[in-house]
Amino acid sequence: MFLVIRDLYKSDKKFAFGFTVLVVLVFLALLSFFAPYDPKLWNVAPKNLPPSFKYILGTNSMGQDIFWNLTHAIKNSLFLGSLTAIISILVGTIVGLIAGYLGGRVDRILMSINDSFIVIPSLPILILISSIIKQHISIILIAIILSLFSWPWGGRQVRSIVLGLREREFTYTANFSGMDTLKIVLTEHLPFVIPWVMANFINTILWAIGMETTLAIYGLSSLETPTIGTTIYWALQYQALLRGIWWWIFTPVLIAILLFISLYLLSVSVSNYLDPRTRLQRMRMKEGGLEA
Repeated sequence: MFLVIRDLYKSDKKFAFGFTVLVVLVFLALLSFFAPYDPKLWNVAPKNLPPSFKYILGTNSMGQDIFWNLTHAIKNSLFLGSLTAIISILVGTIVGLIAGYLGGRVDRILMSINDSFIVIPSLPILILISSIIKQHISIILIAIILSLFSWPWGGRQVRSIVLGLREREFTYTANFSGMDTLKIVLTEHLPFVIPWVMANFINTILWAIGMETTLAIYGLSSLETPTIGTTIYWALQYQALLRGIWWWIFTPVLIAILLFISLYLLSVSVSNYLDPRTRLQRMRMKEGGLEA
């Protein structure tokens, strides 16, 4: 994996930019563990101070240091996105592997459930669910809810991959040798699915953070927990832009843009790197270089 990252970093400018930005954001998230303030407390700093040497990104109308609050927001947003991606990838991959290999009635039942979640408009349902459980909502609960609407896309894509794999000779050989279904799926088919899972994992993180930010702006997230979305929400509630406290609203918006761009570029770069046609081109280029 480290060799792949090194090669991509040297050869792909999009990957280099996205990876560098993501590393910086992860570093800021780790700084949250050394924050001198509890992110849920108000009035721990003077209000509405512009950026200075003491307060790098200024302070807000809630009496919070925006820099340290932002480190917690980045950490919580990345945690929410990663947890959503892990749950949805696990469920979608398992469903896709089983449905694609077994086929028949099992395939029809699983894909009927899968497609039912796909056709449901996710945003209105998420707004409704968040409104109902608003008093008990948390980052983990939001991640679980978001994963319910993100796993079906992965499930259908994995199924399409496995449908082709089950007709290959190595699948017939494994079946005739007496291997059970679980072993065939995990040892023969899963390795072919993993490259796609790596790319889709990044896409799911991007989608989850974007959806939580949308819910937070509507006031339907865990507002006492700092995330990129809730930081924007409180800045809007206190009319930061109209009152000239531009650093309060500008900072989370800029971080959100950088995070989305970096994750998108990483997803595109990883997808291209794992694409079989691109890999063949790289192999031919290497062979040409060796012959020269």
